[in-house]
Amino acid sequence: MTRIAITDDYQNVALSLGDWKSIPDAKITVFDKPFTDENDTAAKLRDFDVLCTMRERMALPASLLARLPNLKLICITGGHHRLLDQAAATSRGIVVSHTSSGNSVATTVEICFALILAAARNITREDRAMREGKWQTELGMSLEGRTLGLVGLGRIGGRVASVARAFGMNLQAWSQNMTAETAEKFGANLVDKETLFRTSDIVSLHLVLGERSRDVVSTREFAWMQPHAILINTSRGPLVNEAAMIAALKAKAIAAVGLDVYDVEPLPARHPLRDLDNAVLSPHQGFVTREVYATYYSETVENIRAFLAGAPKRVLNADVLKA
Repeated sequence: MTRIAITDDYQNVALSLGDWKSIPDAKITVFDKPFTDENDTAAKLRDFDVLCTMRERMALPASLLARLPNLKLICITGGHHRLLDQAAATSRGIVVSHTSSGNSVATTVEICFALILAAARNITREDRAMREGKWQTELGMSLEGRTLGLVGLGRIGGRVASVARAFGMNLQAWSQNMTAETAEKFGANLVDKETLFRTSDIVSLHLVLGERSRDVVSTREFAWMQPHAILINTSRGPLVNEAAMIAALKAKAIAAVGLDVYDVEPLPARHPLRDLDNAVLSPHQGFVTREVYATYYSETVENIRAFLAGAPKRVLNADVLKA
């Protein structure tokens, strides 16, 4: 019997979105809550042959893989997993298979603009006020004619630029390696970092997290921003220095933030961001749609069946097949 673990299935939907019954002689266990630490993870997963993950919700360092003696296949969702030690998996003979990303770029763009609109038009604050019997408590900021500053213009940032133009916004962009030609391709003006933060009404982050991009927004950048400005982050939490952001929100140095990502996920129940009414919070659901999940889980099932048939597919660490 093949023992299969599905981890971090927060909504308990995995079994309904893939043909798991087509996997021969399998025992499937779903974990719908995060593990508390590596010891907890190792204790609960040590007997499994196959591990099915959801994006980067769970880290898979070498130290953990060494404590999973039966593990033969890791199925990740999407095209990569930054928190997986792939070299360690390969050295232990563990195959790593991936899925396509579905339409997760489009869905992340949707969440980005949902946060922009919610923060600019005070949707969440007005919603809370309405439930208290109030009516029209604040003035919103219209988007037409405003300046959107894009930090990064990759697959998602470029799509955000297209939507912003439909709203009649002016675009400017910056990243460490961006060229004027790239910015112009998306209808944006290339500016330096300080100019972008000082003159944008809304700043939206679209960078890959790395050592150069960690804390790309910190105390200095918040001091540059205008008091009515809004910061949006749908990329990765550590792009923004959390302490500096909380201080800026408490001091009303900026108008609001719209966040879909955090330093620690799930966001702790007593986290200070939960108490700030000028923080619009979304629980990392940029890719969390039925369509994306159906792609992830259906292709995960395909990967498991292919592996069990002796012909692994969508393999990230192809060297493991040569051993």
